[in-house]
Amino acid sequence: MSRRAGAAYSARRIAARVASLGRTIKKDYRGRRLDVVIIVDRGFIFAADLIRHLEGLVACHFVAAGVRDVEREGRAQREILFGSWPDLKGRDVLMVDAVLASGVTQEFLLRRLGESQPRSLRLVVLLDKASGRRVALEPDYFGFRTASNGLWTGYGLAAPNGTGRNLPGLKLMGETTVTERGRRKK
Repeated sequence: MSRRAGAAYSARRIAARVASLGRTIKKDYRGRRLDVVIIVDRGFIFAADLIRHLEGLVACHFVAAGVRDVEREGRAQREILFGSWPDLKGRDVLMVDAVLASGVTQEFLLRRLGESQPRSLRLVVLLDKASGRRVALEPDYFGFRTASNGLWTGYGLAAPNGTGRNLPGLKLMGETTVTERGRRKK
C-alpha cells in the first residue's frame, strides 16, 4: 500500500534523528548543567530518548499544560494553566515538547519560564507544524518539519481516545504504518 510523503516516521528514523539532535544540543551546551522542562502529556517519550544523548548534569522538571475556556466580560477566552515552577534563575533551560503547531501554549510557557531569568532558554520539538502557527515562534531545535495539520499518533502522542502513545513510530491518523522493509531509501 502506498503512502503520502511524510505520512509516517519509523522508529528507526526517529531514533536516528533524536540521536542527531542530542549530539547538537550536547555540543551547544558543552557539558554545562542543563535544566530540561518537559511538557509531560506529549513530550515524555521524546524527552526520555533525547536526554539519554546529553552529557553533563541534567535536571528534569515536568509540567502539565491545562487549557480551559472561561467567559470574561461577556467574551469567551481560553486560559492556559501550569502547575508549579522550578527555580531556573541563571540556569540553561531546554523546554521539550513533541509537537509545535499553533505555538500558543509553548510561547506562554516560554514567557513564564523567562520570568525566572534563566541564563539561556531554548525550545526543542520532535514535530514542527509551521503551517499551523498562530504566534511568531520557531523552535531552536526540531526533529521533523511537517506540512500536515493532521493528528499524529505514536511515540508518546495519543489518538483522541487516548490510545497509541506506545507505538514506536509516528503516523498520521488514518494512514497505514510503513515497515522498515517496505520503506524506500533515499
